[in-house]
Amino acid sequence: MADIVSLLLPFFGLILIGYIAAKATKQPAEALGWLNTFIIYAALPALFFKLVSRTPIEELTRVDFIVTDIAATYAVFILLFVIGRVVRGNSLADCTIQSFAGAYGNIGYMGPGLALLALGEGAAVPVALIICFENALHFIVAPALMAAAGDDKRSTGQLVADIVRKVALHPFILSTALGFAVAALHIDQPTAFQRLVDYLAQAAAPCALFAMGVTLALRPLKRIPAEISYIVPAKLILHPIAVFVALTAVGGFEPVWIQAAVLLACLPTATNVFVIGQQYGVWQERASATILITTVFSVVTVSLWLIVIRSGLLQFQLFP
Repeated sequence: MADIVSLLLPFFGLILIGYIAAKATKQPAEALGWLNTFIIYAALPALFFKLVSRTPIEELTRVDFIVTDIAATYAVFILLFVIGRVVRGNSLADCTIQSFAGAYGNIGYMGPGLALLALGEGAAVPVALIICFENALHFIVAPALMAAAGDDKRSTGQLVADIVRKVALHPFILSTALGFAVAALHIDQPTAFQRLVDYLAQAAAPCALFAMGVTLALRPLKRIPAEISYIVPAKLILHPIAVFVALTAVGGFEPVWIQAAVLLACLPTATNVFVIGQQYGVWQERASATILITTVFSVVTVSLWLIVIRSGLLQFQLFP
C-alpha cells in the first residue's frame, strides 16, 4: 500500500497544489492560457512523439487492440446515453454530454505519467494509441451528435470540414502520426533534437496536473446533477471493467497492454467534457461538477485499481 501512496501522491498532490494556488492567488481563468498552450502544443505532443517514435513499428499497428478498447469505451457511452434518453427523458444534447462524462477520461493530462510510473516503459505504446485514437473519435462523435440535436448550426459541408480539420491538425494526433512515420521509416533523430523532446516531455505531467488543479478551482461546485449517481460509478468502475472484459475476451494482448488500458479507463472525467458543453451551451455547470466529483472520488478508486493491477489479478484470462 505504501508504494501505491508514493505513486499517487505526486499526481494528486500536483492537482491539489494547483487547486490551492488558484484559490490563494485568485487570478482570472485567462491567466492559465499560456500554460495550457505550452501543455497542449509542446509538452504533451513531445511526450506522445517520444513514446511512439522510439517503438518498433510492428507494435504500433495493433488495430485489434484499438478497436477493442474503443468498443468497450463506447459501450459505456451508449449505455449512459440510453439511460439519459429513455429512462430520464433528457434531450439529445444533454445525453451526449452526460455520456461523454461517463466515458471520456482524463487520459491526456493524467494518463501518460501515471501509466509509465506504475507500469514502466512497456505501457508507452498502448497509452499513446489509446490517447490518439480515442481523442480522434471523440472529436468526431461530439459535433456529429450535437448537429443531430440541432445545437450545431453549421451546414453539413462546413461541419464535416471542421471535424476533419480538428482531427487532422490536433497537436496530439499530429505528434503521434509523426512518431508513426519516424518509427516506420527508421529515421535516426539527432541527439540535440532528442534532448529537446525529452526536456519537453518531462514537463508534460507536472504542468498538466497543476493546470488541472487550477481549472478545477476556477469552476466552483454550483450544481450537483442527479445523473451523478450513475455517471460516477460508470466512469470510475464500469468503464475499466468493460475495457478489461473486452480485451480479455479478444485475447492475444500482453498483460501490460491490458493493465495500461484499464488504468486509463479508470481515470476521472476529462476537462474536455466541460469544454464541449461550453462550446454548445449544454450541461455546463453539471459537467464542471461531474469533473470535480469524479476527480475527488478517483483518489480512492484509482488507488484501488492500482492495487488490483499490482496484485496481478488482471493477468488471468476470463476467457481461456
